Amino acid sequence: MYKTVAVLILAAAALAGCDAVNLVTEGLKHTSAVEADLAETTGVKPQVGFSWKNGQLTSVTVNFPKLYEDKPLRELAALTRTAVIKEFKQTPKIILLSFALDTGTAAQATPPHPTN
Repeated sequence: MYKTVAVLILAAAALAGCDAVNLVTEGLKHTSAVEADLAETTGVKPQVGFSWKNGQLTSVTVNFPKLYEDKPLRELAALTRTAVIKEFKQTPKIILLSFALDTGTAAQATPPHPTN
């Protein structure tokens, strides 16, 4: 009797774990696809992360390894949004687009002019 109950508990736990494992493996496939898609369209391969909650895609983070200056930011954001929605097959609540800054080089930003 106890053996049967133990087997049923372990089977239920294993089935519950399958959904989590399936979610992670499918999510990793989607992140790889987004990375490949953006690498093809931009020439730079970003790192992509994601967050799910209750079966809903809540956020996707796309981190480029350097500043991307070949296209305007709005165009890069549109390319990123399109790739994320296409590959994940759902729209996340938020897409976070970021860039890693190389501390060895100075950013070439124009300082604001004084208003005197």
